[in-house]
Amino acid sequence: MKNADGISAPRHPDAALERMPRFLRLTASRLASRSRWFGVVYRIFVYCLLIDLSFVFLYPFIYMITTSLKTPPDLLNFTIKWIPTSMAWQNYAYGIVGLKYWDHFFNSATTSLLSVVGQVLACSFVAYGFARIKFPGREALFMLAMFTLIIPPQTVIIPLFIQYKAMGWMDTFAPIVVPAFFANGLRGALFIFIFRQLFRNLPWELEDAARVDGCGSFRVYWRIILPLTTPAIVVTVLLSLVWHWNDFFEPNIYLTSEDKYTLPMMLPRLYQSLNETSATHGMETFGLPTVMAATFLVVAPLLLVYLFLQKYFIQGVERTGLVE
Repeated sequence: MKNADGISAPRHPDAALERMPRFLRLTASRLASRSRWFGVVYRIFVYCLLIDLSFVFLYPFIYMITTSLKTPPDLLNFTIKWIPTSMAWQNYAYGIVGLKYWDHFFNSATTSLLSVVGQVLACSFVAYGFARIKFPGREALFMLAMFTLIIPPQTVIIPLFIQYKAMGWMDTFAPIVVPAFFANGLRGALFIFIFRQLFRNLPWELEDAARVDGCGSFRVYWRIILPLTTPAIVVTVLLSLVWHWNDFFEPNIYLTSEDKYTLPMMLPRLYQSLNETSATHGMETFGLPTVMAATFLVVAPLLLVYLFLQKYFIQGVERTGLVE
């Protein structure tokens, strides 16, 4: 079909379908309808599966929050599962008192943040050597560093304890913080791998141009390469912060004075601490709801950090090659 100017007009998308025999049109229509229904059913199945899986992970967290707001009668009432009859906010006050929250929050923040800074600087520097500098035995050393990922810390804690005791580091934060500045600490090899993956994908022209301008290897790393690794830095900061904040094993080995305890170390001492201060504060401990409230107070700072870094964390995981 041509228009007034003699140019062929585009055919309607259904024009070819209209010229088909009737049984073929019916067959095509049924196939299209079945395809749409299959797509709808498939999406419903995927959503249901995701909801089920998410509930498995969210159930402990939901249970912790709802239990922390229950009163003793609600806790003993089997008809009350999720929503308490009244919000017992005083459980959080008892948790703050029992944990001696702000004093031990400072200890956890100090050890965690210093370890994060150390691992970002040291692991990125080591990864730069593995990714951008050629030297004999580079691959063997990298594989040896990755091998440390599968070694449980419990297997080397005795020689480390003897070493740190001889150095006079017991009952200090040094055994927790100092290894991070030597690309070690908790899962330091993983952060070396993350930075190395990103460094290997950076164009060599940037480094060549910097060397032409007179930059040495360290200056190239500090001024050119490291500023381009924001995704890897975000991933390292978040993972390192979570692991060092939640760590109970190593601080429990090296720290002996209660005034140096971290927040996770105070959870087993919650009842004892509440009993010691109950006479002074004139309060009554509520058992399990108080424990749940204290547990939520321990993880709450990590939740706040994740809310701010969630978008950058996901982008960092995608760009560092962890999901390739």
